[in-house]
Amino acid sequence: MKNKKIVVLMSGGVDSSVTAYILKKMGYYIEGLFIKNWNKDDNKYNCNSIDDYLMAKKITNKLNIKLKYINLSKYYWNNVFIKFLDDIKLGITPNPDILCNKKIKFNILKKIIDNNTNYDYIATGHYVRKIVVNKRNIILKGIDKKKDQSYFLSSIKSKNINNFIFPLGNFNKEDVRKIAKEINFENYNRKGSTGICFIGKKKFKNFIKNFIETKKGYILNENNKIIGNHDGVNLYTIGQRKGLGIGGIKGYNNKPWYIIEKRIKDNLIIVSQDINNSNLLSKGLIIKNMNWINNKPCINKFIANVKIRYDNSKNDIKSKIEIIDNNHIKIIFYEKSGVVVPGQYAVIYINSICLGGGKIIKLIN
Repeated sequence: MKNKKIVVLMSGGVDSSVTAYILKKMGYYIEGLFIKNWNKDDNKYNCNSIDDYLMAKKITNKLNIKLKYINLSKYYWNNVFIKFLDDIKLGITPNPDILCNKKIKFNILKKIIDNNTNYDYIATGHYVRKIVVNKRNIILKGIDKKKDQSYFLSSIKSKNINNFIFPLGNFNKEDVRKIAKEINFENYNRKGSTGICFIGKKKFKNFIKNFIETKKGYILNENNKIIGNHDGVNLYTIGQRKGLGIGGIKGYNNKPWYIIEKRIKDNLIIVSQDINNSNLLSKGLIIKNMNWINNKPCINKFIANVKIRYDNSKNDIKSKIEIIDNNHIKIIFYEKSGVVVPGQYAVIYINSICLGGGKIIKLIN
């Protein structure tokens, strides 16, 4: 790869900054590319894209490399944000980061770079690893178990990462911050970005109300007794326990309340203080639009590990996988697991290999 030209996707964060530093130190010709995904008024929506760009500019100036700027907000709006809102309206909990990688970074952006830039590779700051076996790209978990981001790449195809490299896959986040501090990057201790500008610093509920109609309603306990009010059933998620405003109710213990059901048509939220409620402990799930990063397995039933949300503090769940058809997968856990949230993604692994994933559409209780 020596003497190759590499485009580094720069976000202003420490990960992409150190990625650029490492590659330049190794002797490659580096150019940075900053992507703007959100085009609404930055001040109104508390979006920090301007600050992010200025930080990326500081880093590239320090490294003495060029930084180009591209506005993909119209693509993001049409391919990610509209679909995000559609899911919210249906009362499910979407994961726009996965859709952004599938539709924007590893698709539209790659095509734009292909058509307008003479380059050899594109580098990102993702904590994942890639190996090539028999001309197929295999995505592996990053060695930093707490930071591994292979979950977010589960919906892309092998061919879409042909020219991508992930230098941080063999690093721990703590070491990346140490490197940044040693070379006097002022973002060495900067909080990591969510990848979704519109979630930024603002309160999620207040932001979403700008784009969808919401209707206040009642919060009921398991006996259908009214114990509180909500701001709009679409603004909450199954398993949520914070932000409900129903703590300290007279006649009840001080245990937290959990959302166990959302009745969209009736505009009602049902809660329970029983952490072992059947709606909070699932034995499996069904996913649709399953994406296999490489070819679909040649057997329809096998054992694998499954991640049901991006939470690296939790272990993957040992599961029985059954391929129902080309789009649907049935997953049965060996042991009942915590909250399974429709709209989120279930991602399948064999050891460290990410096979792919799909959107959760149904719980099996």
